[in-house]
Amino acid sequence: MGVEVALGILIVAFVALLVRTFRVIPQARVGVIQRLGSYNRAAESGLTVVLPFIDKMLPLLDMREQVISFAPQPVITSDNVTINVTSVIYYQILDAKNATYQVANLLMAMEQIAQTTLRNVMGGLSLDLSLTSRDEVNARLRLVLDEVTERWGVRVTRVELKDISPPKDIQLAMEKQMQAERSKRATILMAEGEAQSAVLRADGAKQALVITSAGERQAAILRAEGDATALVTMQQAQAEAVRLVFEAVNSSGATPEALQFQYLQMLPKLAENPANKIIVVPADMAGLAGLATTLGQVMSNDRLAAARPPTARSAMPAGNGSQESRPRIDAGGRP
Repeated sequence: MGVEVALGILIVAFVALLVRTFRVIPQARVGVIQRLGSYNRAAESGLTVVLPFIDKMLPLLDMREQVISFAPQPVITSDNVTINVTSVIYYQILDAKNATYQVANLLMAMEQIAQTTLRNVMGGLSLDLSLTSRDEVNARLRLVLDEVTERWGVRVTRVELKDISPPKDIQLAMEKQMQAERSKRATILMAEGEAQSAVLRADGAKQALVITSAGERQAAILRAEGDATALVTMQQAQAEAVRLVFEAVNSSGATPEALQFQYLQMLPKLAENPANKIIVVPADMAGLAGLATTLGQVMSNDRLAAARPPTARSAMPAGNGSQESRPRIDAGGRP
């Protein structure tokens, strides 16, 4: 009975020794092994041997890129405004030995250095710059943190400001300022639009005036050409009428005295026409008066001749009323 118990205890102890001797390290993990209290080696992924009671494996370190988010940190800007900043740091352990022996608590140390650096960087910026210059703040934080954590065997790959929260009164003031800026931009845009519209209207009116002037000029030219053509046509018609009258007078054999008498008869009709502003009266009025007396005697003789018997009229010479005995008259009314 006692032998069996002892044998069982030996088997259990042997299995325990095997388990403690042979360790399996996962991928992307590194285990730091100490021998008799001092650093021996860094065991990477795979099967590794740890001597019982001589070697000791420290907790495994994750060699992948990791992210850590810090609590909101109150920061005072250069214009004495307190804001709460939440930052996020991406880091990766490159040297397991330094990460284990160069710093006691890696995460706490990174948090403290990140908060201190954040206060220094944000303290040199105003509120507006801190809100609009996140890329610059991220770059400066990463540069400082990477320089400090390099001897810890850690590389800071990226630093981001997750959130920047100003106080409530500052937020209200910023909202009012934003509304004022938007109103200002809207007013400027409306003024620019009205100015551009006025310029376009002026250009349109100018072009319309130019087109109207060109049209009026063309219309005046066409009217002048039409008036000239009408005047030429009227003059040609008048010349043709004078020619026809001249030919009719020459063919009818009218005497100068008869023409002058007809002219005297037409003077009252010419005076009745309101379109005739000027009436040409012959200068020799005495001659016209004598002409009228002569024509009156001629007409009296004609009436007496008409009252005579036919035998008496037949006895008159045939050459008195013949067309051949009348003198011809030219276009100027001269015999």
